[in-house]
Amino acid sequence: MSRSPRLAVPPRSTLAFAIALAFCAPAAFAQDSATTLDAVQVTALRKVENVQDVPVSITSINAEKLHVLGSGGTDIRFLSARVPSLNIESSYGRAFPRFYIRGLGNTDFDLNASQPVSLVYDDVVQENPLLKGFPVFDIEQVEVLRGPQGTLFGRNTPAGVVKFDSVRPSQEFDGYAQLAYGNDAMVNFEGAVGGALGGNWSGRVSALYQRRDDWVTNTYPGPNDGFEGYDESAARVQFLYEGDDFEALFNLHRRDLNGTARLFRANIIEPGSNRFVPGFDKDKVSLDGVNFSDLETWGGSARLRWDFGDLSLHSITGYETLESLNRGDIDGGYGAVFLPDSGPGVIPFASESADGIPDHKQITQEFRLESDYGGRFDWQAGLFWYREELTIDSFNYDSLAPGNPQAGHAVQEQENTAWAVFGSAEYAATERLKLRAGVRYTQDKKDFSASVLEAAPFGAPVGGPYTVDTDVDDVSWDASAVYEVNDDVNIYGRVAKGFRAPSIQGRLLFAAAGAPNGGVSTADSETVISYEAGIKAELFDRRARVGFNLFRYQVSDQQLIAVGGGSNIATLLNADKTVGQGLELDLEAWLAEGLLLTWGSSFNDTRIDDSGLAVAVCGGGCTVTDPTINIGGGTYALVDGNSLPQAPEWIHNLTLRWGIPVSDGELYFFTDWAYRSEVNFFLYESPEFRGRSSLEGGLRVGYGWGDGAYDFAVFGRNITDQTRIVGGIDFNNLTGFINEPRTWGAEFRWSF
Repeated sequence: MSRSPRLAVPPRSTLAFAIALAFCAPAAFAQDSATTLDAVQVTALRKVENVQDVPVSITSINAEKLHVLGSGGTDIRFLSARVPSLNIESSYGRAFPRFYIRGLGNTDFDLNASQPVSLVYDDVVQENPLLKGFPVFDIEQVEVLRGPQGTLFGRNTPAGVVKFDSVRPSQEFDGYAQLAYGNDAMVNFEGAVGGALGGNWSGRVSALYQRRDDWVTNTYPGPNDGFEGYDESAARVQFLYEGDDFEALFNLHRRDLNGTARLFRANIIEPGSNRFVPGFDKDKVSLDGVNFSDLETWGGSARLRWDFGDLSLHSITGYETLESLNRGDIDGGYGAVFLPDSGPGVIPFASESADGIPDHKQITQEFRLESDYGGRFDWQAGLFWYREELTIDSFNYDSLAPGNPQAGHAVQEQENTAWAVFGSAEYAATERLKLRAGVRYTQDKKDFSASVLEAAPFGAPVGGPYTVDTDVDDVSWDASAVYEVNDDVNIYGRVAKGFRAPSIQGRLLFAAAGAPNGGVSTADSETVISYEAGIKAELFDRRARVGFNLFRYQVSDQQLIAVGGGSNIATLLNADKTVGQGLELDLEAWLAEGLLLTWGSSFNDTRIDDSGLAVAVCGGGCTVTDPTINIGGGTYALVDGNSLPQAPEWIHNLTLRWGIPVSDGELYFFTDWAYRSEVNFFLYESPEFRGRSSLEGGLRVGYGWGDGAYDFAVFGRNITDQTRIVGGIDFNNLTGFINEPRTWGAEFRWSF
């Protein structure tokens, strides 16, 4: 059955604050102040432009804000809800972030999963989900580009792009070092140094080290005494050559993570609700399984540019590789119901598994020719090539036997080759009207095989290889217009088509005997058409900047994943149609001398439109509110009309920075808050697997002196110690996992 779109409203307190801000802002701006906002330069269209002139919904996060948001040692998920329409979550902990923009994402936990949000790090696409979690340090700027970006960016961008740009080397000697210490023996070190190397060469070395002790105690005498600790390091080395008509930037980077896999907790959800069971203690669990997360990644890139006057040629070569193994206690408890002792709550059967990538490599190459005629017409055109090879191991273990021995092994192998040719042009039709358009042709080929090498109990027998080959092509495009109303106000409109290549899923250990192709599933290509119109303005003599837009999109054959269920398998499928619509607001303003505000809001209404789409429901304990049908003796939910999983309707974020000159320095206060409304964890709807709304805040108080050379601060993250269930496992019992706890500490930073 279908449902009408729901009209959601923000919480009263949030709405009241927004209204008050709107009415009070003009009075605040009217105060006499010489402080103005600096222009924001972005590279959303692969060249440096003022954000006000770009016909795309963009939020840019600068280095200072990144530094504050990441001060608690959290991984890349700290960006979640910090910009409009962006959500990030993970069922792997720090290793495997899943991105969602405007509700479009992928809840698939397979190490071969593709995502419709592309992450681009220093101009190189990071396709495998384990590459997307590279730590954020010594970063110049992050840009979140919403809507299809398939014309100028490399792969799978129907939802948008999150773009990271590292601080480049320069001829000036500079750098910084910062050290923080906090609760649970948290240590965060970050630093960089760079400068001239002689001749036309310069270099920069950046490094990060983070650690935290376990803060969750295991009350069961299992293999692990505690959980949620980590030890992580990363480094980046860059060399830059700057000639008269040639530039070359070389980049080498590496990441090492040794920590805890996602900690699953059995029976923590109160039946019939989305609240914790009475007596829940976030600091304790009882697990009999092994838990760890090991990940190593490294890579390099060469970005070359030749200047021929009116034309410049760019070459971007990237190489990435990784090795990983992530093992966890999936049932979230100890023992099993058929044994004398088990818990907490009902544990129908034990489940312990691991997934890893022993072999992986990704190679990308792009050539792009760009004009700069200095007139009314300019263009870009190029070629892109992508190659990925990977092997995935999946293991099952017997938690009930001494030593937790291996009891199942499956392997996946995939080779993926894609290439594209693209072009984009812009034309100043009048002094105030600029038109842009682009097109991209993509060809994508995958060769996949999977085998069960050792059968798991109650799982698929030894078999394979089961093979799937896909070979598709598609044309993406975009067209936009920007009209300059006056020197301070631009309005724009954009229509774009995006594309994502087919996905293949081979989690075979628990597939039913006789399942088609051994249980391998495939989702066909998806395409999206998106419409967007907005306004960008600088107000009150550049003391305020605002961006506002409305959007609507329709996805045809959207790739979805039916995760878990009573059979504990994951199955790819396509929905006939998904629609989404909403709005986004970005505001930055000096409210008074020394008092800077940023405010972001978004509303996203998403809906699955497929009257026949049915997915398996939970294995026990949950209350399914969708209509259900019986298929082959199993219960399936009809999900037509449901919102997309992990797609909050409302996101609001606020930062306030107040600086007070004191002696030869500055005393400052910085607070930040991020709100997101409720989310569904799965495709079907159930109160137990619908995450409650979340509001997390941070606070930082510091003193800087020596003309910005020195800074000492105390900080807190999640200062209200809010605890929320942020994801679940539905095949066994009411198992969930929770957000990061409150952290606090002190930090010293030296810049030179």
